[in-house]
Amino acid sequence: MTDGSMTEDNVAHGGAAAGSAPVAAPDGAARHEVTTKAASIAWRRRRAALARFWREYRRHRGGVVGLIILAATAVIALAAPVITDPDGLDVTKATGGVLDPPNREFLLGTDEQGRSVLLLAVWGARISLLVGVTATLLAMVIGTLVGIAAGHFSGWLSAALMRITDWFLVLPRLVLAIALAAVLGPSLLTIIIAIGLTSWPGTARVIRAQTLAVEARPYLERARALGAGHWHQMTRHVLPNVMPLVLASTTLEVASAILSEATLSFLGLGDPSRISWGTMLSRAYGSGAVTAGSWWYLLTPGVAILLVVLSFTLCGRALEAVLNPRLRGR
Repeated sequence: MTDGSMTEDNVAHGGAAAGSAPVAAPDGAARHEVTTKAASIAWRRRRAALARFWREYRRHRGGVVGLIILAATAVIALAAPVITDPDGLDVTKATGGVLDPPNREFLLGTDEQGRSVLLLAVWGARISLLVGVTATLLAMVIGTLVGIAAGHFSGWLSAALMRITDWFLVLPRLVLAIALAAVLGPSLLTIIIAIGLTSWPGTARVIRAQTLAVEARPYLERARALGAGHWHQMTRHVLPNVMPLVLASTTLEVASAILSEATLSFLGLGDPSRISWGTMLSRAYGSGAVTAGSWWYLLTPGVAILLVVLSFTLCGRALEAVLNPRLRGR
């Protein structure tokens, strides 16, 4: 009986052991459940953070007005092929007179070739916004990389990066952009490269200062003590902490990039085959619209540039106030 009971117990325990051997499935399911819960918590926190951000942003009326204007401009620019007839841009199909004043058919008058100024302004928004946003993204990427690297590393690398940054800061930005555009030739890509390569030094300086402040925090010291590499420290700890500053700087820099595009296009360094607000101003000046009293030809692109630049500035100031706790009470 004893042996039998022991045998039965062994069989029972063996069966239990055998049954409990393939525990990968329950453990895998438990890990999956934990991962799902963690992801759900992370998404809830992100949604809560976005809700708090929007509540803070809505308190700045200027930022809301700027956001509405930018959204309307972006929608009009993207929907231009749908809401307008692209054939109206062809000079051989123009139906208006030379520099006709605003009327029922042409609400904002015509240009020197009989084309609708309103149509030109709508299509010009596409190029102006494209150049402004793309050139700003290029400048932000360069400035962020240089700023983080100069702040994280020390020694000759940081000194070399900052001397290059200082060299770009000393040179007149517009003159350098004109020189680059003149060397590379007039084109849309040339304008983007010229603006992007001359707009990053200020961002690099600001990002470097913020990186130095982040590098002095205790969790960076713990990460280094635990053996975290440079790439891990810069991407997982430094970059997320400087991103709010990058976003605020981006919105402010877009306004400057749009103005630079208008200036370069006005000087004849833009793509002559594409319509932008800068090329409209250049053609209005070249056609003698100023002396002829054709105010609508100059006023339309000028007001468009003014509104968009002001909107980006208002949005940038609102973002800066929301993301910087020191400015919320001001």
